[in-house]
Amino acid sequence: MNPIIIIGAGLAGWTTARELRKLDTTTPVMMITADSGDFYAKPSLSNAFAQKRGPDQLVTTPAAKMAATLNVNLLANTSVQTIDPIAQTVATPDGTYGYRHLVLATGAQPIRVPVSGDGAALVRSINSLDDFRVFHTNLLGTQTHSAVPDRPQKHVLIMGAGLIGCEFANDLALGGYAVSVVDPSPRPLAALLPQQAAEELQHALSALGVQWHFGATVQSVERVPPEMLHPPGYAASTEPNAHALRVTLSNGTVALADSVLSAIGLRADATLAQAAGLRCGRGILVDSQLRTSAPHIFALGDGAQYASAPGAPGQDAATPGSTLPYVMPIMNAARALAATLAGTPTELAFPLMPVAIKTPALPITISPPAPGLQGQWYGDEPGLWKFVDANNMQRGFTLTGTHTSRRMEQVKLTQA
Repeated sequence: MNPIIIIGAGLAGWTTARELRKLDTTTPVMMITADSGDFYAKPSLSNAFAQKRGPDQLVTTPAAKMAATLNVNLLANTSVQTIDPIAQTVATPDGTYGYRHLVLATGAQPIRVPVSGDGAALVRSINSLDDFRVFHTNLLGTQTHSAVPDRPQKHVLIMGAGLIGCEFANDLALGGYAVSVVDPSPRPLAALLPQQAAEELQHALSALGVQWHFGATVQSVERVPPEMLHPPGYAASTEPNAHALRVTLSNGTVALADSVLSAIGLRADATLAQAAGLRCGRGILVDSQLRTSAPHIFALGDGAQYASAPGAPGQDAATPGSTLPYVMPIMNAARALAATLAGTPTELAFPLMPVAIKTPALPITISPPAPGLQGQWYGDEPGLWKFVDANNMQRGFTLTGTHTSRRMEQVKLTQA
């Protein structure tokens, strides 16, 4: 019997395998992943510095143990080159494998914007444990001092004041780093939070020392050798890899940093699916049972565009639904898909799934309104905002600080 093949060993891939094994212990399962396959909680990537945790400490279960526990044939450090939906095979450098069903859990890739300068290649993004390992190693390095003159703290400049950018800003500031954030918006999380809540977050992170550059973007990043910054004999100038980065912003501001982190956002990784002729929009298009346009191929996770999720009004009817790059949608999708793979076709229906933003300086829980829904945010009391539609119905909420404990109360009101 050909196996069920899962491409990707992130939360979506491993959760699908785990949920499937609860229902079916005998069907062979193969997982193919370009990384090690070690299991870790992706949200932990943006709170590791404050907890003094390195990359190895973020691994909760080694790949070999995951594979043995779930009876999965794991092909780690293996890339899938092509998918043949007609022959029902996937090709890798090590061989071609037939599948009974194929699950695409290929995730998303960081959005990168063009940046000029000879230091552009040093701009990092963090979307995986391997990405975090590179950033962590380069930031800590062997240097005992910042490469920036007259600054004892190493300075990280973050591109993007969205959810991930703010989480990393909070984490790095608590970890003892100087942090600057650059964003073209007028405030952090401007597209997600009501204005007052966004301003609360801005003030809370400012109190940790985070510097903001709103209404601007990064134009260039250039390497600056230490000997051009420090007097002879300065300790950092003896380090072979010591350098500062000169960052020029669109408003003319010039800043020196030890590292630049891009947190612009994520884009669904549909490369394999598109090459195989599968229908794609902003992600791999799947129906309410997570089926793609090809028989026996399913998709979920950050790379999928769910028909079960509400889309923006006026969206092309040929590409319904939306992507949901959060943990709870993945968990719900994996349970439904596992039932389908085990022989019980199951419709995916998403419940209301509030998002917890990991900014300890100001804890935030938000249930945003559906994309494009007409309405307004109202601040009924400090720490609580409600999104009300044209019919005076509550369609979303934002909780900050101690009010995040009222999550279930607000979920019930929003679902009513």
